[in-house]
Amino acid sequence: MIRKKQADNRYAALIESIFCSRYKVGATDLPFPRDELTATAKKLRIKLPKNLGDAIYSIRYRMPLPVAIAKTQPPGKEWVIEGRGKSLYAFRLVSINRILPNREMAAIKIPDATPEIVAAYALSDEQALLAKVRYNRLLDIFLGVAAYSLQNHLRTTVAGLGQVEIDEIYVAIDKRGRQYVLPVQAKGGTDRLSTVQTRQDMACCAEKFPNLLCRAISAQFIEDDLIALFELARFGDDIRIVEERHYKLVPADQISGDDLRGYDA
Repeated sequence: MIRKKQADNRYAALIESIFCSRYKVGATDLPFPRDELTATAKKLRIKLPKNLGDAIYSIRYRMPLPVAIAKTQPPGKEWVIEGRGKSLYAFRLVSINRILPNREMAAIKIPDATPEIVAAYALSDEQALLAKVRYNRLLDIFLGVAAYSLQNHLRTTVAGLGQVEIDEIYVAIDKRGRQYVLPVQAKGGTDRLSTVQTRQDMACCAEKFPNLLCRAISAQFIEDDLIALFELARFGDDIRIVEERHYKLVPADQISGDDLRGYDA
């Protein structure tokens, strides 16, 4: 098992080498095949895990880009690594990648409906987050719809992207009868939300649920019982945040009359 810090250093060196071998000034899209991970690792004498995707995942969600890559980013742009089909990836410049909670936003108190036995035995931060979103009906509250969990960790293939995995997928209906598919990206611990997964989620929903309106959701623990929810949408070729709310899960007796009156303002 490679230790996290050691793995991060190795993955950074690997991804930096692949990027630098392809980059030219002014480039915005740099495709590369999956087997280049193995070839470059061998050249650099880097030991890779059996799951090569862990290197890509780490760069996407766990660690900052290597300095050599970051310094080529024009103002207002970031490099991401996208899937391009079976065994293919690409570095691409986008306008926003990391999705970070606004620390100045006020939290809305919600009576915590998480069953105690579920909270006690949740096995990971991501699973705990998905459970709290589900049991507290936070998507219903956030979006003003009736939402129902359809499947956890939907793993499938999408044309032009290859294999994708959606953390949890909901279907929903609103007061006018419109029906939605809600792909949820969830991150806990030190992992960070990314528009790369949002793009994949949207593409998957467009292919698998063409008759449903897609509203992409991202969820992040700020603290154990403080959850940030984001709705994201496509604007041209960019992914943008269209709404953000923070929900604080508390015992019902910790929500005062002043809190309730404040929400009516």
